[in-house]
Amino acid sequence: MNKILLTLVLCCTTPSASAQKADLTAWRSVFTDPHLGVLIETAMEHNADLLNANLNVEQADAGLRMARLSILPSLTVGADGSLSKTNGAATTKTYSVPLTLQWEADLSGRLRGEKQAALANYWSTAETERAVRLRLIASVATHYYTLVMMDEQLNVTRQSMDNALQTVEVIEALKEVGMQNEAAVSQARTAYLNIAASEKTLLQQIKTTENALIVLIGEKCDSIGRTTWNNTDICIADTMPYSIETLANRPDVKAAEYVLKAKMAQVNVARAAFYPQLTISASAGWTNNVGEIVNPGQILLNAIGSLVQPLFNKGQNRANLRIAKAQQEQAMVAFNQSLLVAGGELSDALSACRLSRERLALRQQEVAAAERAYEVSKDLMQNSSSTYLEVLTAQQSLLQSRLSLATDRFDLIQGKINLFKALGGKIENKTRYEER
Repeated sequence: MNKILLTLVLCCTTPSASAQKADLTAWRSVFTDPHLGVLIETAMEHNADLLNANLNVEQADAGLRMARLSILPSLTVGADGSLSKTNGAATTKTYSVPLTLQWEADLSGRLRGEKQAALANYWSTAETERAVRLRLIASVATHYYTLVMMDEQLNVTRQSMDNALQTVEVIEALKEVGMQNEAAVSQARTAYLNIAASEKTLLQQIKTTENALIVLIGEKCDSIGRTTWNNTDICIADTMPYSIETLANRPDVKAAEYVLKAKMAQVNVARAAFYPQLTISASAGWTNNVGEIVNPGQILLNAIGSLVQPLFNKGQNRANLRIAKAQQEQAMVAFNQSLLVAGGELSDALSACRLSRERLALRQQEVAAAERAYEVSKDLMQNSSSTYLEVLTAQQSLLQSRLSLATDRFDLIQGKINLFKALGGKIENKTRYEER
C-alpha cells in the first residue's frame, strides 16, 4: 500500500499544470449571491488567519530562494590594514583588499536534496494557505446563510405572534357572549407571550451571529446586507457521483503530499552526509603584505581545494538518517490519513444533501397539513363547541413545523457548503504560485 501511495505522489501532476484545468466548483460560480460574494472578498482581504497564512508563504518563498542559490558560489570582499612602529624605525603600513570565492561541488547531491525539500515545503505551505482560504469561504457562507435562516424564522415567529394575538381577541369576544371562559383567555394570552419572548431570543441570536461574521471578515460594518429566504441557492451538484480523483484537488491532501515529498528529500540529504564533501576556495586581491615591504601593492592570487570524507561522527549521521526515515514514514501515514478523511467528508456531505432534501420534502407536507389543521380548528372554535385548546395546539404545531422547515432547508444549504469544502473548491492562487 505504501509503495502505491509513494508512486502516486511521485507521478502526480505539477501545480502549474493542475492550476490550468477548469474547475466547476470555483467559489464564485458556487456562491452566486452578490451579498455573500462581497463578504467573501472582504474576508479574503482582511481575515487575520489568512493574513498569517500569507506570511507563512512568504517565509517559505524566502527559504526556497535561499536553497536555490546555495548551489552557486559565494563571493565576499573585504579590506583590512594596520600601522606598526618600533623605536627608531619608520612606521610600517600594511593593507590588503581580498576578494574571496567559495564553491561546494555537490558530489553527494546534498544541495539538490535541500532544494527539493525547500520546494516541497513551499508548496505545502501554499496549499495550507489555500486550505485556510477554503475554510474561510465556507465559514463566511455558513454564517451568512445562518443569518438568512434566522431572518426567515423571525418572520415566521412574527406571523405566529399576529395569529396568536388574533386568537386572543377571538377568545375574548367569545367570552363576552358566554362561549368561552377566563381560563381560555389566559391560556391564549400565555401562548402569545411565549411566542413574543422567542422573538426577542431570535433577535439576540441574529445580533450575535452578525458580530461573529464581522469578526470573521475582519472589517467593521454597520449592517450586513443579505437576500431573502426564497432566493437562497448554492450552485453545486449534490446528486451526481464523484470519483475519488476529485479529492486530489483538496488542499489538505495536496499539503500532505508535499510534506511527504519534503521528507523524502530530507532522507536524501541525510544519506548524502556519508559521502565526501568537496569545497573549492579562491581569493584574489590587492596587497602590499607579501613577505616584504612593497609599495605600491601587488596582486595576490590564491586557490585552495579541500575534500572531506566523514569517518567517525559519534553516530550523528546514522542517527540523522534514521530520524529522516522515520519522519518519512510519519508523512506517509499522514498522507494516507488525509485521503481517508477526504473520502469520509465527501461521503458525509453527499449523504447530508440527499437526506436533507428528502426531509425537506416531508417537512413541506407537514407544514401544509399543519396549516389546514389550524384553519379548521379556528372555524370549529367559532362555529361549534370545539375548545380553545385545539386551536392553541394547532397554532403551536404550525409554528414548530414552519421553524423546522427553515432549519431543514438550512441543513441542505449546509450540506452543499460542506460538499464544496469536501471537493476542495477552487481558490484563485497568487501569481507567484504559477511561477514555481
